[in-house]
Amino acid sequence: QTLAAFSKVYAIIEQNYANPVDPNRAIYQGAIPGMLRVLDPHSGFFDARSFRLLREDQQGRYFGVGMQIAPRDGRTIVVAPFVGSPAYRAGLRPGDVIFQVDDTPTDGLTTGEVADRLKGPRGTVVRIKVMREGHDEPLEFVITRDEIPRISVEHAFELRTGIAYVRISNFNETTQEELARVLGQFDLSHLKGLLLDLRGNPGGLLTQGVAATDLFLAKNQLIVSHRGRAQRDRRYYATQGNNGVHYPLIVLIDRGSASASEIVAGAIQDHDRGLIVGETSFGKGLVQTVYPLSQDTGLALTTARYYTPSGRLIQRDFRSVSLYNYYYRDSQENNNRGQTYKTDSGRIVYGGGGIAPDVVVPHPRLNRFQELLRDRDVFFNFAKHFLADRD
Repeated sequence: QTLAAFSKVYAIIEQNYANPVDPNRAIYQGAIPGMLRVLDPHSGFFDARSFRLLREDQQGRYFGVGMQIAPRDGRTIVVAPFVGSPAYRAGLRPGDVIFQVDDTPTDGLTTGEVADRLKGPRGTVVRIKVMREGHDEPLEFVITRDEIPRISVEHAFELRTGIAYVRISNFNETTQEELARVLGQFDLSHLKGLLLDLRGNPGGLLTQGVAATDLFLAKNQLIVSHRGRAQRDRRYYATQGNNGVHYPLIVLIDRGSASASEIVAGAIQDHDRGLIVGETSFGKGLVQTVYPLSQDTGLALTTARYYTPSGRLIQRDFRSVSLYNYYYRDSQENNNRGQTYKTDSGRIVYGGGGIAPDVVVPHPRLNRFQELLRDRDVFFNFAKHFLADRD
């Protein structure tokens, strides 16, 4: 009956709307996304381009020239070439304005469209023309595309002797391998402390969040569980463990830490393995299963909810707030102090509103002058002029 009503409405629209109706746009950009929006904030429909980008993020690699680009003043500029990438080796610089890719001018193209033209099969060639500060004439770069890894463990070094720092920016298919490799660079048996930085980490693959947590816990400790209406309850345990190697651990989180980041922080906190420091995390504890559809599109549908080892629900409330408030208001305000749970040692922790830190350290607030400097890209532009004067 519901499908019949939908078909009737669509038939009326198709026959009587003032302009011809594009069925693909009406269905794939209208009806399906609209239906998913009323379910929860994280179920979504991916068109061909966004579905391809999702797969690239999950796989941790793509083929192209290897640089970050962004829109500035109606133009597409190079923010930074990735170190060691084809773009880096060719000599592209931050601040370069891309005005042509092969024979296509970039005027009128979105940054996404420019990025699509820069990607291509490994070994193929792309010609990029840019305008550069300090040069009157355009510069042309002929670059051979290659595989570009999406590194998830961005930084790993010693802050001082015996104190290590590791930052994970996201969780893709290579995260556990990267993390194990960088931890192997330190003498863990004599390590005085490790800072694991998950601030601003939006999450990614559940399996990689579990695998990364496995490196810090004892074998057979519960990491996370998820439960759903159409799925059997599933529990994930540490299968390898840390081989009995213990060292002080601090996990840094903020309101931008979500999903797999919260799985890591929640398990470490519930097992009293380390200290959680920073701000209350985002509170994204809904499990999305990705279903490939026809025409290279995909559907991410919420099928379960995440729970920490103590039984805490990570997901915060989204039904009583607007979508804007859900994404942009301070998640600290949304922490539900009514739901109490206990860690392995009996400490009280709270559920239903992200992971609350053991030690609260708010993110520094910019004053109006600092916000003005940031919004006008003062530091980026200074660096660009500084390089041009020394070319």
